[in-house]
Amino acid sequence: MGRPVVSKKTNQAKTVLLTALVANQAGEIFELDGYAAVGMAGPRLEPLTKRQTCRMPYGSELMYLPDRKPVLLNSKTGLIETLRENPYAPGENIFPVAAFNSPGYVLTRVCAYRETKTAQTLPLFSYGAVGWHNKSFRSAVVQVDPEPRQDLRRMQHKDVVAGVERMRRQMPGNRLRTHLEKCALTYGCPAGKNFFLGRYEAPLPTAKQCNARCMGCLSLQKKSDIPHSQDRIDFTPSPHEIAEVALAHIRRVKQGIVSFGQGCEGDPLLAAEVIEPAIRRIRMQAGEGTVNMNTNGSLPANLKRLFDAGLDSVRISMNSVRKRCYDAYFRPKGYRFADVLKSIDVALTHEKFVAINYLNCPGFNDTPGEVEALIRFLETHPIHMIQWRNLNFDPVRYWKEMNAVATHGEPIGMENLLKRIRKQFPKLKFGYFNPPKENFRISFEAIF
Repeated sequence: MGRPVVSKKTNQAKTVLLTALVANQAGEIFELDGYAAVGMAGPRLEPLTKRQTCRMPYGSELMYLPDRKPVLLNSKTGLIETLRENPYAPGENIFPVAAFNSPGYVLTRVCAYRETKTAQTLPLFSYGAVGWHNKSFRSAVVQVDPEPRQDLRRMQHKDVVAGVERMRRQMPGNRLRTHLEKCALTYGCPAGKNFFLGRYEAPLPTAKQCNARCMGCLSLQKKSDIPHSQDRIDFTPSPHEIAEVALAHIRRVKQGIVSFGQGCEGDPLLAAEVIEPAIRRIRMQAGEGTVNMNTNGSLPANLKRLFDAGLDSVRISMNSVRKRCYDAYFRPKGYRFADVLKSIDVALTHEKFVAINYLNCPGFNDTPGEVEALIRFLETHPIHMIQWRNLNFDPVRYWKEMNAVATHGEPIGMENLLKRIRKQFPKLKFGYFNPPKENFRISFEAIF
């Protein structure tokens, strides 16, 4: 991936192309006249058009990528080129620009670039393709969930601080509440903020340990040059502390949700010994609210115990439904991919709501090998929802890892993948967020 690539000429006659964005050494982002933005999906390079993109969602962030060179379309020659320097200022380094898009949007293409010899693995973000047109940034994304659950405009800092102070008075000795303060105020966690704002879904981080070594783990990176995004919880809350936080939320939030399994913890199935009595406490005192778990699904027997205690729904994380690709990313310790499938079947047998947290990367998830495997999976494991999530990992390094364990074929495009799954499984819900139990049997409006 480090060598220049030039494509065949591109037909621009009937398309409106986006102007390329690049950054200089100081991190200043600017348009590069005479060049169009390009997105990539594995080996596939394609200029960005107005029709294939939308205005960059509010709350998205632009980033420039060090030790990498932008891949752009030369409007004069019609060729896709790797630029080594600013064509209008010889000797000036320029860098590719990517968008980290807001929740609820799935990438259709990633930022196109080539690595230099000094390139290190990128931090844990997704790197969407982006361009400029008609005085606005445009992202290569498709909206899969319109709910404003994590809309930053609805999370004013002063309101979060007021909520923190209120909860301090309400549960002064609760260590879990203290941990969530750090999540909300230090790391800016939207789920933590929502707890203190009294809206939507509140987090219940519990597990110190994990039995997977995910490439893109947000809370622990061992023997890696990738910095973790947030500190993992370093204590195990008591059932009382968990139930106190959960009850405070669901008693004041209509159709409120509380969820085990957060970015600041390991896997909650490893903390079943405290979660099970906590759920029983919650259900003894309140019938309202949805108790959900986000998990890797590694311990089906523990999951069954939690369903028996009153767990309402489960979301199981997968980057792929193929064992070799799953193992390459999750790197399980002491469990098998078959255990994950068994957990899904246990949940379906117990008539619980089942979603998969499907970690997407264009150029992998939209390849024929992965698409056909997903269809077979959905036919044999009739889950209720796919949460289309962007994989937060260096895309070039990810493709390399996946290519080492399986063959995939030429990408069909994320838009085509979404349309095909929607057509073949019309009752399957598409989204991004965990739904409340009141909506388990309400079909979301079709996106396509």
